[in-house]
Amino acid sequence: MLSRASLSVLLLALLGAPVPGFDADPEPTPKKLTKDDIARAEKAVKDHLEKIKGAYGMVKLIEDGPTARALPGHAFFHVLYRQYPVARIPPAGLRPSNVVTVGRDGKVIVMTTSKDLEKFVKARAPSYQGKEKLLDAARAWVRLTQEFHQDGFFKFSLIDSDTKVSPARDGHRVEARTIVMAGGNGALKVELNFDDKGRLSSVNETAMIRAGPRPICQATKLLDADAVVRKMAERDLLIMGRPAKYYLDEQRARANPELRRAIDQIWKRICEQEP
Repeated sequence: MLSRASLSVLLLALLGAPVPGFDADPEPTPKKLTKDDIARAEKAVKDHLEKIKGAYGMVKLIEDGPTARALPGHAFFHVLYRQYPVARIPPAGLRPSNVVTVGRDGKVIVMTTSKDLEKFVKARAPSYQGKEKLLDAARAWVRLTQEFHQDGFFKFSLIDSDTKVSPARDGHRVEARTIVMAGGNGALKVELNFDDKGRLSSVNETAMIRAGPRPICQATKLLDADAVVRKMAERDLLIMGRPAKYYLDEQRARANPELRRAIDQIWKRICEQEP
């Protein structure tokens, strides 16, 4: 004859309820977001920015395989308020460079620092069991946290050979590094610590990033009487490359025909060096 305790356990199991002392079935991995899901998420971000009077921010989808795998069910966007040549003040609660995410529930979550990202991952991310999932978690972290340093001119590149997992006390430590390939120089290193259940426990970041030339008045100096000034203006614009297009377009719209031709010529040279 079954004891009263055994009958209770059997009844709970038959009803599909969690049985004390036994692990419940793991939550299913959310399905990959569809184009419609992403479109709805982008609309939610833009509606939110409109509501807080920040619709002048530049919104760009962050498309990244490791991020999609490590943080499934969420679409991520970079929201940038341009700082060059004239700074645009972001609305209250945002910084010049932000990461905004939207889940299937349509809730908009704004992150302005790596601390916000840490809070989000601890609250929303799945547990990372296994080497590949831990590696993807680190890759995703680097991809998102680099945006807090972005001003529209940096180009970052993950050094995946530096992405590694090692045992740590009560869990694992995962390291990753991204370097600045254009727009300046430097690197961003992260160390993520996970407990034995694959949950993020702590984060250490080291950022040593220096900006290169940024738009000031270079386009207006392309026809300067001083040849040295002209060369310096050309050099800076060539270094900035394609990210300087919005600035050149703005200057071209107000330039006289001669300066417009000079701007068109420098843009042609930029395109030739960055096909």
